[in-house]
Amino acid sequence: MAFYRLEGAMGDILHERIRELEQQGRPGLAAQLSVCWLRYDRSLIGRADSLSDPQAFWTEPVSGACWRGDQAVYPASVVKLFVLAGVEAWLQARLIEDGSELRRAMADMIRDSSNDATSLLVDVLSGTSSGPALPEAKLQAWIAQRQLLNRWFGGLDWPELTGCNLCQKTWGDGPYGRERQFYGPAMENRNRLSVEATARLLHAIVAGSFVSPPACSRMRHLLRRSLDPGERRADPENQVDGFLGEGLPEGARLWSKAGWMSQARHDAAYVEIDGHHPFILVVFSEGAARATDHTLLPELARRLAQACRRPD
Repeated sequence: MAFYRLEGAMGDILHERIRELEQQGRPGLAAQLSVCWLRYDRSLIGRADSLSDPQAFWTEPVSGACWRGDQAVYPASVVKLFVLAGVEAWLQARLIEDGSELRRAMADMIRDSSNDATSLLVDVLSGTSSGPALPEAKLQAWIAQRQLLNRWFGGLDWPELTGCNLCQKTWGDGPYGRERQFYGPAMENRNRLSVEATARLLHAIVAGSFVSPPACSRMRHLLRRSLDPGERRADPENQVDGFLGEGLPEGARLWSKAGWMSQARHDAAYVEIDGHHPFILVVFSEGAARATDHTLLPELARRLAQACRRPD
């Protein structure tokens, strides 16, 4: 069972907005886009913190709509949200040691989307390291170790994670050596995520229902994005401009993690705007045309934010 209920009116709005955007010079957009949109009656931040039974949070009703919500696609740097959550889970279980370098890597991975920081954290989580190609027996042992994060998330029994893959590092130029072996001859073992799986994790983190309330507070701190124009101009890779945050009105509050590469432009965001229902919006867009489309995500965010305005 999904962690949210489909609301017909929201679905109608979402489908109409996608149709409008497709007709504005984006042929084939409907097949290149995946969206999960959740709307809340009040702030989601820390909502689960005070509950004596953590599972009680998951019984609270959530309204939503999706478009190709369960399609697992290459998530680019959005997968770093799952790596971050994995590090906090490992720390909670005392499987790894905390420290300034670990925290620096976590911050750089989320705030600056550093692939180098992500590489370190994947090694920390799995006890593996990149290097030259391996003979078959050693490669299989290395692969089994690298799958630890997949197995841990699999133990949560979230149906939204079906078909997802979280075990690969993120790259600038691409994998080499044993990393390339692990991807498979046709790169069939790349990371895969759906917008519904991503929305569920973001939903849990924002509410304080993943690992522990203090861990969620730390993760939210890293995910917070500034919409200040001056700060954005000073950081051209701010994960706001060209993404969902650019479409939000002045005064909005944003927590997000974007992902982009030559064939993808994605974003996952929790948004609060005065006079509006808070909402989560996860959008994955695929293909070279979408990767260079700097207006699609902001425009979709703007139109769906308007649909979340509370009655006067």
